Amino acid sequence: MNPITVLLAEDHLIVREGLRALLKSEPDLKVVGEAENGREAVTLSSKLCPDVVVMDIAMPLLNGLEATRQILQATPSTKVLVLSAHSDDAYVEQVMALGAAGYLIKQTAAHVLPEAIREVHKGKSFFSPSISRRRKDHAKKALARGDLPGKGAAPLTPREMEVLQLVAEGKANKETAEELHISVKTVEKHRQSLMEKLNIHDTAGLTRHAIATGIIESSVQVTIL
Repeated sequence: MNPITVLLAEDHLIVREGLRALLKSEPDLKVVGEAENGREAVTLSSKLCPDVVVMDIAMPLLNGLEATRQILQATPSTKVLVLSAHSDDAYVEQVMALGAAGYLIKQTAAHVLPEAIREVHKGKSFFSPSISRRRKDHAKKALARGDLPGKGAAPLTPREMEVLQLVAEGKANKETAEELHISVKTVEKHRQSLMEKLNIHDTAGLTRHAIATGIIESSVQVTIL
């Protein structure tokens, strides 16, 4: 039987090394590539067509949210397993809505990652135990209340997500335009749309939102693998 091929998308080298070492001991799993930013993850995924991508969210150049969207659009057969330090429910649901197959918290990833990769490869969903319990509890309470899915705030477009990340990373409009190969005027329109959708009206607020939702990191995370 062929091993399950895995692409590691994580910007911190020490974390990638820990993940690689962990998976190397599993005979049915094979790491076929490593990416240190979201754009590299998209490129390598299209080139290698891995069975599973282990995806960090807060990465440079292109965050894991948009990278996940692009990977699933380009290679639908690939499963994306998110690995993040963020575990709030709204954030988990946002990631799952993009089509990710599972969500692991970095603090609990070490002993369940191989199992999670196997499960999502089978077409199943997989969550860290604490997230799984909360999702079940919320579902039961919602069912008891008779809640129906409602319309929330307008979702951000892929381009708005890219602009939000670059703004939060401190890029000026001109730098953002050059990075995305669009005009400064278009960047300004995206910024205005971001502020309206998020009801945030300054750059500092956009930055706080990007940090709170894990699009960028406020500090370097330390692996606990």
